Amino acid sequence: MFTGIITDVGAVRAIDKRGDTRLVIATQYDTASIEIGASIACSGACLTVVDVGEDWFAVDVSAETLSRTCLGDWRPGAPVNLERALKVGDELGGHIVTGHVDGLGEVVAIVPEGDSRRFTFAVPKVLAPYLAAKGSVAINGVSLTVNEVEDKADGSAVFGVNIIPHTQEHTTFGSAKVGERVNIEIDILARYVARLHERT
Repeated sequence: MFTGIITDVGAVRAIDKRGDTRLVIATQYDTASIEIGASIACSGACLTVVDVGEDWFAVDVSAETLSRTCLGDWRPGAPVNLERALKVGDELGGHIVTGHVDGLGEVVAIVPEGDSRRFTFAVPKVLAPYLAAKGSVAINGVSLTVNEVEDKADGSAVFGVNIIPHTQEHTTFGSAKVGERVNIEIDILARYVARLHERT
């Protein structure tokens, strides 16, 4: 379980394609405190640590995860939003994030608004019903508030969020570009409400 508050921006150091794909990710975390088997959210995808070094950790990523997330787009040097698993008693600064990516979105516009930047994302039909103005969403693992949603005729949607300077500086949003794919995790409360609605 995570909160969507990024605590380090790491970088892909190496990609080793074997049965699964092993990613080595450079980090500023104290790796002596990272146990093998620990969960770390890597741009929103909860992954299991399988090895650690002085300034890096490694995770194995299945073909299924690569196909359903933007991790398959990564190359050596790619920046990665990192968050270690929530501990009992930690401050819940964002919203409840599971680290289970629901689907992919795409950056379709980035417009300056004062010192902030307004990002617009396109999402497919399967994700559109779960997004609501003033609701929560995790994008590449970052807890954000939806500003507005526009439904499209084909059932897809576009939605906007404001990225303040602090978030730009401390996440990968500072280097994001139009056309990039992003990991989307819908609000867990929206998921349960939708399921209850289906059964009534």
